[in-house]
Amino acid sequence: MTETGDIAQLAARYPMIEALPEPARERLVAAARWVRVPPGQLLFDDHQACEGFPFVVEGSVRVVKCAANGRELPLYRVTPGETCIISSSCLLGEEDYNARGVTETDTLLMLLPKPVFDALLAEPVFRGFVFHLFAERIADLMQLIEAVAFHRLDQRLAALLLGKGRVLHVTHQQLADELGSVREFVSRLLKGFAAQGLVRLSREQIEILDAAGLRRVASEGRHD
Repeated sequence: MTETGDIAQLAARYPMIEALPEPARERLVAAARWVRVPPGQLLFDDHQACEGFPFVVEGSVRVVKCAANGRELPLYRVTPGETCIISSSCLLGEEDYNARGVTETDTLLMLLPKPVFDALLAEPVFRGFVFHLFAERIADLMQLIEAVAFHRLDQRLAALLLGKGRVLHVTHQQLADELGSVREFVSRLLKGFAAQGLVRLSREQIEILDAAGLRRVASEGRHD
């Protein structure tokens, strides 16, 4: 049984819920399964069955595609107010998961069981919400494909650094994970950036010294 505060928090994160007809909203609330998950917890993995449609109320979930050699390609991050299109596509297609989801922080989830998800798709408000998020995520994934296919790793690393502030408290492994690369390649590039005076490296910290120089690296070759 969930607390009233949880329902209010859910509706604040997902205004679509208040727009549902009252019977549909009551059905959603009655079927809601709540779970609080610690950081670093595996939520789903390749070849697992999808048990329901997740709403992220607090925290964040990182969704990645994993290779047999252990490398990961980050696909997207699910934060409050968003949902996971891989979960919804698995429910719609009645297929198992083909990616991995891991909590990044302490995360509060509301899971909507598949029968209720299927029933609510008959409601225009809910159906519009699901497919609008599909469109947004597909656009994000197209940008990811473009970056991986057409931009060099040094360009992508420079762009990633510029998006995180002047001083980054991050490991080389974390950056590699975000780029879908390996730590050794990222460390080598960072050392090259440091030799050029673009950044200063220290333990689990990167200080940007020349943002303009990093922007030049990030934009090199994009119009070739």
